[in-house]
Amino acid sequence: MIPAPGPHGGDGSAVARALGVDPSSVVDLSMSLNPFAPDVGALVRRHVDAVRRYPDATEATAVLADAIGADLDRVVLTNGGSEAISLVARAIGGTVASEPEFSLHPRSSSGPRWRSNPHNPTGVLSPADATADVWDEAFYPLATGEWTRGDAGSIVVGSLTKVFACPGLRLGYVIADDARHIASDRPAWPVGGLGPEVLPELLALADLRGWRAAIARRRDELAALLRTHGLHVEQADAPWVLVAAPGLRERLAPHGIVVRSCASFGLPDHVRIAVPDDRGLACLAAALPHAVEARA
Repeated sequence: MIPAPGPHGGDGSAVARALGVDPSSVVDLSMSLNPFAPDVGALVRRHVDAVRRYPDATEATAVLADAIGADLDRVVLTNGGSEAISLVARAIGGTVASEPEFSLHPRSSSGPRWRSNPHNPTGVLSPADATADVWDEAFYPLATGEWTRGDAGSIVVGSLTKVFACPGLRLGYVIADDARHIASDRPAWPVGGLGPEVLPELLALADLRGWRAAIARRRDELAALLRTHGLHVEQADAPWVLVAAPGLRERLAPHGIVVRSCASFGLPDHVRIAVPDDRGLACLAAALPHAVEARA
């Protein structure tokens, strides 16, 4: 029995357990991570001694601020993008500009307006004249080749774990004029030791413009493959495509391919399929004929 989808993707391990296979054999396209990121595992191995020290994010935060082009006192390194969202939501509240939208964003009756950019789940970048009080730019670097849109007066939340394909390290950030106040009530050592140790080297390897171009080419290949099998693919700028395909997740999972259900966005008949690496694209190409045949 294939397990029901979780609210945020990343279901590969659960599907692997259901199939009785090693998680490494499952292609998890429910996570929209950079398919061209450097080998984070190799960097982590070089810094494994960090687990014996209390974490210190001082240097990593300074290097991140320099990379983004923001003043150091406006940047806070967080325990993933989810903590960045939680900190800002707790500090200022607010609600989404429109639905559908990422489920972790606050939904009060009024207050500051939140937008994901590119929009999640459609994957379309916001127009230049769009405004928001809080921009969720988790996927912005991979969609544009730039770290941030940089709207004056707006707060930005971001996710380095998307950019560098390392969700287990839990690295995100807040950019805000009052960033220190937003993060003032966090517990001690909110970010683990390995992430800050590795981050300066990761940032030195960043190739946002090259990754954006490579992702765009691979996204076109992915869309062409899906359309070959009669699936409707929405145009997108993000490292994923949105597909109207009821039941596709359940039909692909037995073949070791996991795509993201969009039920948590209020779109139960859609799936979000991450732009894959070479292996992922080949595995998806092999599984799709069987999944489409099962639908028929």
